[in-house]
Amino acid sequence: MSEDTPRKEWRPAFDGWRARRPFWGGLLLALGGAEILFTEKASLKVIMHIGMQGLAGYLLPTVMLLCGLLTILSPGQRLFYSIIGILSSLGTWLTSNLGGFFIGLALGAVGSCMAFGWLPDQEPRVSRRQRRKEAKASAEAVQL
Repeated sequence: MSEDTPRKEWRPAFDGWRARRPFWGGLLLALGGAEILFTEKASLKVIMHIGMQGLAGYLLPTVMLLCGLLTILSPGQRLFYSIIGILSSLGTWLTSNLGGFFIGLALGAVGSCMAFGWLPDQEPRVSRRQRRKEAKASAEAVQL
């Protein structure tokens, strides 16, 4: 993209790309996993001493992060990724500081549910501004 390309040219392309996939669900799931990973404070030495329980504290949020990204990048497999995402989100309740102090758990659960419920044949949502423009244009056409 060149420097002289205005913002108006790439924005509709991004909106179209985003409308064809469960973008917000995948993003929330990935953010939940990232939040849990950033709230982990144990070093690798402590994790190895604790054993499998400590390793799961880092493994489950990593799986959440990957499921969120894969949901965005391959929407055809969204059902599988959302089920794995919700299971790993719920698993962080026990393994990762109560699910990242409830914030990461909530983000992951909401994102997984949004990705699971997304339907590929939905029409893209029209913004309020666009609806106002269309209403104004149709009102002007009626007056003519």
